[in-house]
Amino acid sequence: MQIRLIRALLDHGRSQAGRSAALALVLRDTATGFFMTARHALTATGLVVVCLGALLFARPDLAEHALALVAMPGESEARDPALDAPLAADLLPLPEAAAGTAPTAAAAAKADADLMRQQQRVANWIARRYRVASDATQLFVTTAYRTARELKLDPLLILSVMAIESRFNPFAESPVGAQGLMQVMARVHKDKFEPLGGIEAALNPVANIKVGSRILKEYVTRGGSIEAGLKMYVGAALMDSDFGYGAKVLAEYAHLKNVALGRKVSIYASNTPRKPASPKQQPTTVAGAESGNAKSLAKAEQADPDPAPSL
Repeated sequence: MQIRLIRALLDHGRSQAGRSAALALVLRDTATGFFMTARHALTATGLVVVCLGALLFARPDLAEHALALVAMPGESEARDPALDAPLAADLLPLPEAAAGTAPTAAAAAKADADLMRQQQRVANWIARRYRVASDATQLFVTTAYRTARELKLDPLLILSVMAIESRFNPFAESPVGAQGLMQVMARVHKDKFEPLGGIEAALNPVANIKVGSRILKEYVTRGGSIEAGLKMYVGAALMDSDFGYGAKVLAEYAHLKNVALGRKVSIYASNTPRKPASPKQQPTTVAGAESGNAKSLAKAEQADPDPAPSL
């Protein structure tokens, strides 16, 4: 009787051990399968990310489209009514508020918010188009808008001149001595730099924008139109052609205006004039263009005590 009881207990122990071993095996296999599946999933995700990165690198237009799709809803609806006027050669200052009108606090707050969003769109587009650090671009755009308000000048025109003159390089300098974002001839415009620290401030972005904008405003006012002012600015006032400089600035201005209005504009949009000058008028090399501008600057210094700050 005792032997049977002992055998029964041994059989029960073996069966319990067997079930425990089987359960442990199942759990181990399940855990192994889970980790293998997770590892394969991560590997597949990594491959997808790498492929997408390669595709976006090869096709930047797709990246731009993707960014447009995830843009904040309603961003494109923010409009600055002052920029709704059509682009024209004689369009100079942004319209001011009608005299005698006193906007309410809510209207003023909305206008300020719209203006900030407009500046943000412009700054982001410039940073991507010219590969400039976002912080620097914000400084350039904010200064251009503030200076434009003081001078009653279009801030987008100021930014367009900066784009063509220096591609937003604050340390740019031409062989004839034009310096900074707006390529100002500091030695010619010493008086304008005096309140800002002297000609040593020519490479200071804020000082350069302020002085360059003042010169641009004076030339546009003197010339009677944006085209005439730009021709004087580039140092071609005494020449038959400005070699397409004015057309490039106005093309860039048109891009920036659409960006400010919230419209989609490719960062690769061309600012090449649609109707280029004849081959005889176009400089064949960059050096030729600089030489032509230098000659026009020398003539301008003789005929005009306030020559253009050109390359």
